[in-house]
Amino acid sequence: MGHPKASIKKPSRLNPGDTIGVVAPAGPFDPELFLKGVAVLEALGYRVFQPEGLTLRDRFLAGPDEHRAGLINQMFADPEIKGVCCARGGYGSLRILDLIDYGLIRQNPKVFIGFSDISALLWVLANQCSLSVFHGPVMTKLGKENVETAAGLQIALTSTSPIEIPAANGEVLRAGACKGPVHGGNLATLCHLVGTPYAPNFNECIAVLEDVGEAPYKIDRMLYQMRMAGCFDGMAGLALGTFADCGNLDDILEVVRDVFKDTDIPILAGFDIGHGPVNQTLPFGIPAVLDTERRTLAYTEAAVL
Repeated sequence: MGHPKASIKKPSRLNPGDTIGVVAPAGPFDPELFLKGVAVLEALGYRVFQPEGLTLRDRFLAGPDEHRAGLINQMFADPEIKGVCCARGGYGSLRILDLIDYGLIRQNPKVFIGFSDISALLWVLANQCSLSVFHGPVMTKLGKENVETAAGLQIALTSTSPIEIPAANGEVLRAGACKGPVHGGNLATLCHLVGTPYAPNFNECIAVLEDVGEAPYKIDRMLYQMRMAGCFDGMAGLALGTFADCGNLDDILEVVRDVFKDTDIPILAGFDIGHGPVNQTLPFGIPAVLDTERRTLAYTEAAVL
């Protein structure tokens, strides 16, 4: 599946008092952290709607596949719900991709937020629905009460001006600048879409990749599999987020240098994106400029209307 060629549908910006519906597309979640996340969204001025069955458990999943997909369809169908935030990642988004009502979502574009395992949904919603989506904190991540993470989320969801994300610990792996729509997310999740009808294709895109708990050789294996599958053919540039608990960062960066040694794309590491203490919110599906000299990913348009 290629990246979206059609014009991107942008959701309406969130306003104070708007209702955000919560879904759990993947794993079950810690109720205490979740309630803290609810409090953070309420402190930002939003109402939070928890649909019936949100806390179901089915082995390592937050309820049966049909139930988890049904909650997503329900939130997009409900005109009172202005945005949709995922409770947690974990595992399970891949299992419901065939059960999502993409026609419904195309007709009702809304803010949709998540990361980690939710990367599968971010990629497919951007493709199937040409929807601008948000790689940002899930409810349990918000529950860890990082002020910078919450502030970044608020800006991304409300700003009608383009946003700019700095690489806080910027390290240039290959110098340059490029422009393209931003896509990506969790490396392991995206890698598991290879060979499916939803396989990622970063042609002309700026890819953002992050991961957690994967040894350098596993990072290497996943990147090589995606490279051999053609996922990176024609890619414009690469931005690296946090690789938490993945061993020595220098080893990770060496893996990336090696995998992309035959390309001349700009590669910039050090963004606070993913499983680290800070998780900056990134719009996916709209264009940005990756500039290694300025050490920024600067969007050229707003992600919301």
